[in-house]
Amino acid sequence: MTTTTALILLGVGLAIVAGLAAYAFTLRQEVKRRQAFRQEELRRAHANCLENLEIVASSLLQEQVDVTEGAWRCKLLLDILDPSLIERPGFQAFGEVYERTRHLHTHSARRELTPRDRMREDRERLEVEAEWRQPVLSAAEEVLRFRRGWPDSLH
Repeated sequence: MTTTTALILLGVGLAIVAGLAAYAFTLRQEVKRRQAFRQEELRRAHANCLENLEIVASSLLQEQVDVTEGAWRCKLLLDILDPSLIERPGFQAFGEVYERTRHLHTHSARRELTPRDRMREDRERLEVEAEWRQPVLSAAEEVLRFRRGWPDSLH
């Protein structure tokens, strides 16, 4: 092999390595961009959930929403933020009301019930609300404290 051929092969090899390095750098930048995008999406989703959670908790405390509906909404929003949050003692009332009322019909399924069945479900819902009203209201107050301490209150 001549020196010229060796130098040409060395140059081609270096060009290939430089091209691959540039491609790897481009891919690394794309990964960083996507990670930043995901982090921003997560931040916005949390902010949206927290805002909605605060609205629902305030509505519960001002008696603008039924205890059952407010508990359901708070439970679902807390699940979106972090599924383990509902296990906290301050938020367990939401989960308990949800578990005790999740079998009840809603929306169009409720409209299809006979008046007698609808009344039976209403009575059952009202019994759960009477029993869990104060714990749910206390949990709503805890939600507002949680919201004020965000994100430190998450852990």
